[in-house]
Amino acid sequence: MTKLDDELIELRREIHRHPELAGEERQTAGLVAEQLRAAGLDVATGVGGHGVLAVLDGSADGPAVVYRADMDAVDAERAVLPFSSGRVFDEDFASRVPGIGHLCGHDLHTAIGVGVARTLAESSDQLSGRVAFVFQPAEEPLQGARAMLGTGLVQRLAPRESYALHCAPFPAGTIAVSPGYGLPGLDHIRIVLPGGDDAAVAAIASDVAHLGNVEFPQSLAEYHARFHAVLDPEIAATIQESVSAGQWTDATSDGRPVANVLLRVWPQERIPDLRVRLERLAEKAGGHVEYPADPFPAMVNSAELSTAAGRYLSSALGPESVLWARASWPYNCEDFALFLKEAPGAMFYLGVANAGAGMNGAPHTPDFAADERAIGHGVRAMSTLLTHRLTASH
Repeated sequence: MTKLDDELIELRREIHRHPELAGEERQTAGLVAEQLRAAGLDVATGVGGHGVLAVLDGSADGPAVVYRADMDAVDAERAVLPFSSGRVFDEDFASRVPGIGHLCGHDLHTAIGVGVARTLAESSDQLSGRVAFVFQPAEEPLQGARAMLGTGLVQRLAPRESYALHCAPFPAGTIAVSPGYGLPGLDHIRIVLPGGDDAAVAAIASDVAHLGNVEFPQSLAEYHARFHAVLDPEIAATIQESVSAGQWTDATSDGRPVANVLLRVWPQERIPDLRVRLERLAEKAGGHVEYPADPFPAMVNSAELSTAAGRYLSSALGPESVLWARASWPYNCEDFALFLKEAPGAMFYLGVANAGAGMNGAPHTPDFAADERAIGHGVRAMSTLLTHRLTASH
């Protein structure tokens, strides 16, 4: 490993020790801004909350590209899947904040983003154009991208393309591209039912459950199997559509029961049909449907740019380093979707698992653990790709 790799691992561990929930990323943002200023970038802080926007200009005119990293941690007691190996890999740098942890890999994403910025800053005389590094708060509740874009600062740079990384349970040293696929859209529907009719509530719950064709995994083996299925062309061809249905109940102010339905849907074009089906179910039960907000869009990777990136990374890193995903991951949504609406591009899935060491690389599990050598791999992959894209887009 290089000296930079070691420094980025220590940065990751410092962020891991002091995790901050969505909207509270003050200390993490401060660490990021300090590193970027030291590297010579033009840095703005407080962008859409605790967001950091840093711009690196090359030595010649050219297009702008965005690279995004997210910074927030999660409530370790709630935002996790219900299985654990019981093993601990971060004893030397464990979270010092009770109940909060980096269980989704955003600490790695942040360290990699800093590493890419530092690497490109050292060779900025070879760049044509500019790179906007976006360190985003509040990804987990799907709020930070909208808040940062709401300032208009990113749009003023007129980016041509947008890129990001996310940890995934693939072997460290690999990176997956997903041309034309990505992560599902999200829709919240409230079904207000007549008061005192417990049978109607139970019937709606049963009908909603049947809308889903994807269940959340109940074991690490199921989790890994689903992620690896998207790499198998034959299996992936059979899972081109997915709906996961979550639900809970509350009540209106006058005591009528409300069935809340949360749908994660791929492709998002299925959402209108699902809404119609829920409206019919509600009408049949003597109730009605309410929509608290518009659906949150699916994150759709550009087929063209993802394919180009995969081919380039295969030549730069070796074909064995690049995996090709042919279906959507059904379990999570991602507000990088909003950056892709501003400028097309892709999110890549960085392998961080090390089966031999027992590191599962599985985000949102209680014992999420990552092979930290993946940090350097991510930096090298993204640094070379962004340099290439600035040249190709010129």
